[in-house]
Amino acid sequence: MNDDLAALAARIDHTNELLQRMLAEVAKTPSTHAIFVDAGYLYAAAGRLVAGTEDRRAFDLDAEGLIDALIDKARTIFADSRLLRVYWYDGARRRIHTAEQQTIAELPDVKVRLGNLNANNQQKGVDSLIRSDLESLARHRAISDAALLGGDEDLVSAVEAAQGYGARVHLWGIEAAEGRNQAEPLLWEVDSQRTLDLEFFKPYVSRRTAAAYEPAAGTRPTREDVRFVGARIAAKWLSARGREALVELLPGHPYLPGSVDQDLLVEAEGMLQYSLRGQADLRRALRDGFWEHLQTQY
Repeated sequence: MNDDLAALAARIDHTNELLQRMLAEVAKTPSTHAIFVDAGYLYAAAGRLVAGTEDRRAFDLDAEGLIDALIDKARTIFADSRLLRVYWYDGARRRIHTAEQQTIAELPDVKVRLGNLNANNQQKGVDSLIRSDLESLARHRAISDAALLGGDEDLVSAVEAAQGYGARVHLWGIEAAEGRNQAEPLLWEVDSQRTLDLEFFKPYVSRRTAAAYEPAAGTRPTREDVRFVGARIAAKWLSARGREALVELLPGHPYLPGSVDQDLLVEAEGMLQYSLRGQADLRRALRDGFWEHLQTQY
């Protein structure tokens, strides 16, 4: 009997020793935070604040610089914590990355997650992606703190899910000229709130200057005008993406991938100050100018 008690006591001592070791390891493990960015909210609120418009085509966003600034901001707030990564949530037609989204996805410590865009350019499925990631990371104890840059009331369930597993959720917002641009139920639910002001975003948002080509208001551009714009955009595309991207693109001639074609159309309309929707002949001229320039560089 005494032998049994002695063996039991030895097992208890061994178990206590293991627990103490585990607790010591946990104490040495730094806490971890992640940043979750609803890009739809970011573009709309920052564009309105700095450029006076929510139209993405009317301003440029230095995403790389802004992401670095967000990481630095988090580093000062969560001083004893390490960054897991930045999650960047945006919409894209058929969930195909645009050139800008691909560039962001290639940044270190950044994960781009895409929902869909409907016919009205409204994001669909982004909130559910945020909830899924927040809940999963909190459940697996991958993060202790989440900085959420967003404003949609639909994010309340994401916050509740993460908090249910012990993570703290800190809501970051963007200064609004009038009133609020974040849902009150979301403000009520989070663990803390912080507003990033005009001075924070000024270095990273700039309104696009007038294009070199400026037709008279309402004037339909000629095919040569549009072809020239297509070539200009191609030169800019090639400079940003490089010859490797060109080699991948050429086998598809005369067709362009959907994401490239959409970006080409949007940028051309901005430069021309004229809508090419429903203008099949001008859109063909635009693509012709784009391809012609690329083929001369091959």
